[in-house]
Amino acid sequence: MPRVRELEVFRLVLPYGKRSETLLVKLTDYAGMTGWGEALSPQAKTWARLEETLAAQLIGVDWEHPDDAPGGDPAVDMACWDLWTRMRGVPLAHAIGGTRTSLMATVRLEPDLSLESLVARVNQQVCAGYGHVTLDVRPGWDVEPVRAVRLAYPALTLAVDAGGAYTEDGQLVALDSYGVEVIERPFPITDVQAHADLQDQVAASVAIEAGSAAELDDYLTPRAARVLLLRPTTFPSLSEARRAHDRAAAAGWDIQCAGGQGAGLARATTVAVASLPGCTLPCDVTQPPRNNQIVTPIVGANGGVVAVPLTQPGMGHTVDEERVRRLAKDSFHA
Repeated sequence: MPRVRELEVFRLVLPYGKRSETLLVKLTDYAGMTGWGEALSPQAKTWARLEETLAAQLIGVDWEHPDDAPGGDPAVDMACWDLWTRMRGVPLAHAIGGTRTSLMATVRLEPDLSLESLVARVNQQVCAGYGHVTLDVRPGWDVEPVRAVRLAYPALTLAVDAGGAYTEDGQLVALDSYGVEVIERPFPITDVQAHADLQDQVAASVAIEAGSAAELDDYLTPRAARVLLLRPTTFPSLSEARRAHDRAAAAGWDIQCAGGQGAGLARATTVAVASLPGCTLPCDVTQPPRNNQIVTPIVGANGGVVAVPLTQPGMGHTVDEERVRRLAKDSFHA
């Protein structure tokens, strides 16, 4: 039965790319076993809550399953799962019901300065082994880039991610002419009817990103989409992410797991969730930079394929604690 002896929290500013901030949680039990969790772009109140409230709730308290552990914080929940599965000698992917040993990956490409530059970047990824590419689109950068990529690569599987930026569906409907497989997040998540109207007009599957099983339910009844974009780190717990997976799969939806940011722990959790049987679409854990990661082996794709670590317990990755402490902007220990 796990019992946490120590809690350490680290605030890191990652050194490459957009220099995003991430928060790492380390739990140590009385036998010296450790578990790690990560919160991406944490709010200021997250740090205060961990230091002032959750530390007292966690330390010295027995719990039998991560769902029973006190706290209610996503990073703590992740660390509890890592600790619990390490204690039992089982991989995290298996513990939550995963069945896959490897995953196909998509690579996400942001808008570029020119169509020529975008096509060159797509070529680079195709040569690296990717058979699936997701293009970020926005009003003013949508039909033309998709047309350019499709003309250059007629057989490439394409998806687009609109980031909730559209209020009208005209340009999104036009994308359907270019064999787009999925249109991700076309409208704000609150506009269920707009998603349903678009899904009625296109052969592509509309994808919504839900942050809870209840939010997903709003879309299941009217069949306002056909794909769940599942980002495990935005859910309050891994069990809640699993419930959303189960509901979407039972409704006949496809599921894509995403989570390419952070220092490696969030990515590793995304890979574990992506091994669930309903996660039928290529996962997205490939967003650079890889040099930000503090885990070994690095979480990412090789030749367009992501390995699910099944030979080691827990997340299956070793944390470079020396680098964590070197990169830490702030930390506390309880």
